[in-house]
This record gives sequence, structure tokens and C-alpha cells, in this order.
Amino acid sequence: MATEVTIKIAPTRGVYERHDFDEAIRTALEIFHTVERACTRFDPTSPLMRANASPTRWHKVPDVLYETLREASSAHQRTAGRFDPRILEDLIALGYDRSLAFASGNIVTPQRALRRPSGQPRGPWRPRFRGGSMEVLLGEAVDLGGIGKGLAVRWSGRALATHTKNYMVEAGGDCYCAGVAPDAKSWRVGIEDPFLGDEPLAVLSLRDRAATTSSIRLRQWRAGGESVHHLIDPRTGCPGGEDLVAVTVVGKDPAAAEVDSKSLFLAGRQIARTASRRGIAALWVDASGAVDFSTNMSRYLLWQRS
Repeated sequence: MATEVTIKIAPTRGVYERHDFDEAIRTALEIFHTVERACTRFDPTSPLMRANASPTRWHKVPDVLYETLREASSAHQRTAGRFDPRILEDLIALGYDRSLAFASGNIVTPQRALRRPSGQPRGPWRPRFRGGSMEVLLGEAVDLGGIGKGLAVRWSGRALATHTKNYMVEAGGDCYCAGVAPDAKSWRVGIEDPFLGDEPLAVLSLRDRAATTSSIRLRQWRAGGESVHHLIDPRTGCPGGEDLVAVTVVGKDPAAAEVDSKSLFLAGRQIARTASRRGIAALWVDASGAVDFSTNMSRYLLWQRS
């Protein structure tokens, strides 16, 4: 997933043994490896890419890929298509065909930023599933990067929850904070300044909540002379989020929050209205560096930089 994973546990005195935590952490970390092996698009031999190679045929896939695709399909329906994993070809067309190299942002590709012909919006994504045999028919090739990471955070958290009610899992801007921190207070989560300031933009106070951030700070590059990034608007096939740089969402579930942060980013200048209408707790940063947030986010804001 081209990111570091951090797990923190706040022990309950006199109840748990150290080796129980060690085993729980190993299990939780292995979940990230399992999701990556099944869902990566950067390995042509992965189960996802084998299914992508012939998306109009049925494929028997590992359980973790099957469940991730089901979640992606539900998210596509829930957001009325604003979340759409069928952006794989758009990313490749812009030159985003490799993983770690794009972490630096200092990338130039010869590809031209293409746009789909106007008036030809992509129809709904309707993958098909056979639960008994764990088979899927994708219809079109897909990318599962963001939602896969969110699900890995969710599933690793469930593994930790069998040993403790107080833990935090974080992976590349997506986290879930359960129970309380080691000081018996809510977990404090800093929101990174996308313009690389020394201190966070804000600090959240979270208990049994997820926080996810969609940002163009790292994964942006130049394609055919244009500045582009990885947050693709499925309606156009081009980078979206007019005038936005980063969006953070707080919610009950890390995978759902990941979907919401991305779909809100794509709302661009309409983000305030969209977040209010959908009742999403969100904070966003625009290209000028201005910070704003929805009414529902205020309950989680412990501190905000003036």
C-alpha cells in the first residue's frame, strides 16, 4: 500500500498479558499484507489484476478480494456513482502505472491529460457476484486502492478488538481510534498541513471513530505539461476537486469514511453544501491554504490553528 502502518494499544491494567498484544498486533499487520496481495493493481499476477485482465468473464477470487469488491459496489451505489473504482484506465492514461515512484510527487510523464467526450457519462457499475463459489464478474477493470486500505484498517481493528477495547490503527492518513488512549482520554489525531507546515492544521478528539484524509500532497505529477493528481472524477476521467487540496472526514467506519472523503473532495467548490446535505463531519483545505469545516466536524475539533 506504499504506506507505513502504526498500531497503538492502551492496556487495561491487570487484565491482559503482553504476549496477547504481540499476537494481536501480528494478526492485525498480516491483514494489511493479505489485502495488498489480493487487491493491488501494481502486481500483474495479483488476483485483482487477473480478474481485470478479462473483466467480462467470471473469476473465482480470494475471500478478501470478494468482500472488497462487494464493499466497492455498495459504496458506488451509496454515493450515486461519485465513488467509482472504474478509474483504473484513467490513472494509467495519466501515467500513474507504478506505485512507490509517485510518493515523491516529482514525476513527469509524457501522457497527455485526456478527457472523456462530453455528453457521454459512464453508466452505473454493475458487477455480479456468486457468493457460494466466491466468483465475480467485474464488467470493467477496477482500482481498489483507497477502499482497500480503509477495509484493511477496519478488519485489523476487529482483530485487535478481540484482545482490547482501547487501540488505534493508522495507515497513510486513514485511522480508527477505539476506546481511550493510554492517558485514559480520547485519542488525539493531528490533521497534517498539506502545505508541509511544521504543526498540524487541527487536532481531533476521537473515541470509537475513524478519520480519513484524501489529499493531493504526495500523489501529484505532470502529464503532458499539465499538473494532475490521483483523485479522479469518474464523470470526466480527469483529476477533480476544483480548488481543493485535502479533505478529512470523521465517521464510524474507516472504509465508509475513506469513500466519503474522496467523494467530498470531488465535490470541489460545492463541498460545504454537499457535506451539510449528507450530514458528514468534514474539514477541508483549499488551494489558498484556507481551512473550513462542516457543522458536524466541530464536535471532534480539539484544537485548530489560527
